[in-house]
This record gives sequence, structure tokens and C-alpha cells, in this order.
Amino acid sequence: MRLATDIGGTFTDLVYLDDETGRIGLAKASSTPPAFARGIMDALRKSGVAPESVDHFVHGTTVVINALTERKGAPTALVTTLGCRDVLAIGRGNRPDIYNLKFRKQEPFVPRRRRYEVTERMNYKGEVVTPLDLESLEAVIAQLRADGVGAVAVSVLHSYANPAHERQAAARLREALPGVNVTASSDLTREWREYERTSTAVLNAYVQPVASAYLNELAADLRAEGVTCRLNAMKSNGGTQTFEVLAEQPIHLVESGPVGGVIGAAAIGAAIGVPDLITLDIGGTTAKCTLIDGGAIKITTEYRIERDDRNAGYSIKAPVVDIVEIGAGGGSIAWIDQGGALKVGPKSAGAVPGPACYNRGGTQPTVTDANLIAGRINPGYFLGGEIDVSIDAARAAMEPVADAMGVSVEDAALGVIRIANANMINALKLVSVRRGYDPRDFALIAFGGGGPMHAAALAAELRVGKVIIPPAPGHFSAWGMLMTDPMQDFIQTAQTAADDANAAKAEAIFASLEREAVAFFEAAGADPAEVSIERFGDMRYAGQEHTVRVAFPGLLQTFADPVASFHGLHERAYTFRLDTPTEILNYHVVARIPTVKPAIAPVEAAGSGRPKGSRMVDFDGEGRLEAAIWERADLPLGTPVAGPAVIEEPASTTVIHPGQRVTLDRMGNLIIELAG
Repeated sequence: MRLATDIGGTFTDLVYLDDETGRIGLAKASSTPPAFARGIMDALRKSGVAPESVDHFVHGTTVVINALTERKGAPTALVTTLGCRDVLAIGRGNRPDIYNLKFRKQEPFVPRRRRYEVTERMNYKGEVVTPLDLESLEAVIAQLRADGVGAVAVSVLHSYANPAHERQAAARLREALPGVNVTASSDLTREWREYERTSTAVLNAYVQPVASAYLNELAADLRAEGVTCRLNAMKSNGGTQTFEVLAEQPIHLVESGPVGGVIGAAAIGAAIGVPDLITLDIGGTTAKCTLIDGGAIKITTEYRIERDDRNAGYSIKAPVVDIVEIGAGGGSIAWIDQGGALKVGPKSAGAVPGPACYNRGGTQPTVTDANLIAGRINPGYFLGGEIDVSIDAARAAMEPVADAMGVSVEDAALGVIRIANANMINALKLVSVRRGYDPRDFALIAFGGGGPMHAAALAAELRVGKVIIPPAPGHFSAWGMLMTDPMQDFIQTAQTAADDANAAKAEAIFASLEREAVAFFEAAGADPAEVSIERFGDMRYAGQEHTVRVAFPGLLQTFADPVASFHGLHERAYTFRLDTPTEILNYHVVARIPTVKPAIAPVEAAGSGRPKGSRMVDFDGEGRLEAAIWERADLPLGTPVAGPAVIEEPASTTVIHPGQRVTLDRMGNLIIELAG
């Protein structure tokens, strides 16, 4: 059995694949914060999978992003070069809200009193200017003991070029402070940017005690249940790695859960011949979207948490699938601000107490409550009937919003849906229009429990011609994790002019990173011959600040093709190209061990071809109409069904608006298009 689990804000999903029969099974249980491992064990027991039969396990977790956003990490200290203790507070001068006269920078995760300096200095070439002063390091160790910190980040100047001082200091700190987690920035990234490297090391150190305890607890529970295979977790870069590695580098789990859906979306697109996709993943807490261009998933090392229109956020210099995430999920709470305007999110009702309709103590109205009032959710079939939801409780929660707005409860619910949709439209534009892409050139693939419910309306607003709802959308991120490979990134900053005179130098750097990658997997017990390598370079015009990621050939003998690709990619991203010299800033090698993926098999049999009933559903601008209600398994194969219609399945609901049609394709996807 191959098994994947994904913890969401409201539910924990499990997908399993029987290698012998090709059968895929699903299970879903309520998430159980703060003891998230219990939700996984509940889902495993509900699935009926024999634990001893599991030979491949992948896990997606929100524990790292939750620890960061909720400030529940360990008391952390920073050790850095003399004169550099304030780099976290200085950060970058650019800020989103430039006209805000009351602007205040976000507080660093490490207060100034716990930022310590040691005497040492490397220059930008990696040459020693001042040797590491061990006496100053011992003085810092004494202060750290007195402070009783739980984690230490070490980030010294120019360690990306030569990590010797940093690693020497980290080794001494681990020796002198047993039980304290120590993170060296060069173990996470060898890209330049002093602030970004330091921020990454600090955030890794901050969450490491929490993440390692969680992974160890989950491993112990799985072992006690009878799971004996190697345990892997989903990384933010779209690959997987073992619990043991990620306990040391938990920052690579920051977008662990959402990335699985992106990998799955790319696999679905490849199977049906639609390589250009915009993904939309709506869960209980957030909506996430990204863009897949020509089947290629976009990766960035310029990721920031808590970035919004007023705050610059906190930098993480690690490879992350380029996802835009907003607080607009099914559990997002509707509220009235001081000016009397209706807002939705980012605060969520989460799994506990959950939306008001769950009758678990929640009293504030959510997007799920609004969709229930609008008739889009069947109260008798929520999670296949496992959860009893109350429309009366949803209406009672919505009444204060309706009273404040001077409208009916039904109109207030529509207002909540409209604002949630508007927030999602903005997120979809951030990954498309804002980056030089026309959304009309893409198909929208929607998943998560709420994605199919909102996708048709969002596509109409963006004038996207095709919407794809994959099989089991409520479990799709977990399914996508079964399509992933063990993967590790190796990145090195080495500014090099992109001309043929430097081709041999560039090839030597790539080759060095490849040897490091093979050695990494060999140390983990893999056959070196199985390691697959991809090369990329972050390129820019000489003298420019920003870069563009360019794919490189297997053996670099000339820069002609990479430079030509760079010009085209730069023009798409920034609308212009220059006739000036180019250069590589960062060398990037992606190493993976290709694994067998689940086959995306055609649908074997058509459904009954008959709806199971009808009910009144509010379609907002199109009015309140009687809609045909279909069970997804009953849809006819290849025959369009016209809207208005609602397609139900145990973990999700798809809404088809008037003027649209939906067709079940051979691969089991729902394809929504304009009728006629």
C-alpha cells in the first residue's frame, strides 16, 4: 500500500493506493489541533488499511506554518558577525504600504537582547579577513546558558561563499549546549542576501523544537500502529524527504500541504493534454493558487510568510512552489469592520469549533454557513452524511451581519460569498495577470473541499474558458503527494558572466553541485545511478537587481540557448528585453529519485445518467433557481449536463451556474464550460 496524509485547517485527508490492484481509497477525519497526529491516526483507522501493508508513506503538515503564524516556536537566539546583530531589524527598506505614515516594521522573531556577536570576518570571495575568535564565542555560550534558550541560529557574514566559520561555531554550540537545537544558515542555503539568509536560519531554529517533536511523535504513533516503512514528508519544493532530514530542516515544510495539490494538478494536466493551468485549492482556512506554464511548476526562493498589502513579511530563502495564499476558506469568518463594511477572513473558525452550522460551539458566520444558506450545500450530505449540519444555526450566526447591513439573512449570505469570491479573484490575478500571463490562456483546475463550489463563478469573472474538477477534489492534495519523488535542492551563489569564455567555469560549478547531490542521496541509502538531475540558473542583465530562473542543458558548452531563453522569460515577466550582457547569479541543481506513480486510469463505467433530485439554489446574479442535484458517480460519461445544477460527492460540492455545462471526461474529471 502507498499512503499519503494531509492535515488541513478543518479536516485531515488520507489517500491510499493498492499497488497490486490499482485501487485508490479515501478517508477523512476532523483535524485535532494541537495534537494533529491524533487526526492522522483517526483517518488511518477509518481507512481500514492494514498498517503493516504500508510500504510508502508521505505526509503533508501545517505544523511549521502554524508555529510561525501563531508564534508558538521556541525561545530563539541569533549568533552573528560582530556589527551585524541588527540585520533582522533592518531587513529591507522596501515596503508595500509606502504612504502609511504610521507604518511599523514587524517585530523580529529574535529580540535584540538575544542577538549575540562573535569576532570573525569573511569577505565576499570567501577569504578569511578575521579568524573566528573562540574566546568571544565562549562568552556568547555562557550568555546563552544563562538565557535558557531552546534554539540558536548561526548566520555569519558571507557564509554562502565560505561556511567554515559558521560551521565551526555551530559545532561548538552543539557541543556546549546539549539539548538546544542549533541551525547554521549555510546548512539551509548558500545563496547570498544577508538578511534573507539570517531570517531563514532564525525561522528554522524557531520551529525546529516544535517540528521535530511533532515528527517524532507521529513516527512513534505510526510505529506503534504497525507502520514499518520509511516515513517521508512533503516539502515546499514539490518533493519529499525523510522525517529525519526534515526534523533538522523543518523550514522546508512551510508549504508542505498545499504543494501536493499543485503536483497533482500538473499530473492531471499532463494526462488530459492541458499543460497550462491555474490551480485553486480552497480548504477550511485558506485559498491557495499557483500557475503551471507548459506543465512546469514555478519555484521561487523569494518566499515570505505574513506578507500582505501592509507588511513586507518574513523572508524564507528556500525553494518553494510559487503559491499565493489568502485567508479565504470555508471556515473564514464574516465580520463588520469599524466603518460598517462587510469583511471575510482572514480569521477562521478552523476545526474547533468550526463553522456555526457544525453545532460545535461556533457562533460566528463563515463562508460555509453562507453557502449552506444559499442552498449550495446539502445539509443532509455533508461529508457524505458523517457530519450533521444545521441551517438554523447558520442562519442564527448570519443574523447579526444581516442586521448590521440592513438586509435579509439570504442577502447577507450572498454578500459573504461575493466578498470571498472577490478575495479569491485577486489571488488568481496575482499569479497570472500580475506576472504577465492572460488567464484566458489557461484552464482553471479547482480542488479542496471548497474549490469546486466557487470555481465556476470565478472562471466566469476571469473569462477562463475551461474549469477542471479532478476526481476526489476534497482529498486531492493528499492524492498529489503520491505523485511526488524524494527531492533535494542544491543552490550556490557564484556571479558569472554568461558568455562562452565562462562556459567551462559554469560547467564546473554545476558539476560540483551534482556530485554533492549524488553524495547526499547515497548517504541516505539510495543507488547513485538512480539520481536524476535538473539544472537551473538565476540569470539577470549585468547590473540588474532581479533575476529570472532559466533551465540549463545537461552539459554546458555554450551559453547561446540559456541566454536566448532568458531574454524571452524576462520579456514575459517584465515586458522588455535589453541588448546588454547577461550573467548567472545562482546555480541551482534539483536532484530526485524517480518513483513509480499511480496511473491515472480511464473511467471504467458510466453512471446511471439520472439526477437524484432537485432543490432551490441561489445563484446570486442569475437568481434563485431550481437546480438539478446529481451524485457525481451518476453522471453520464461524455454527455454534457446543463446548469443550473449541483454535483455532490462525499467531500465536496460542484456548482454549475446557468449558461454553463459540465461533462464527465474519460479520466473522471468534471469539465465545466460555457453552454452552446
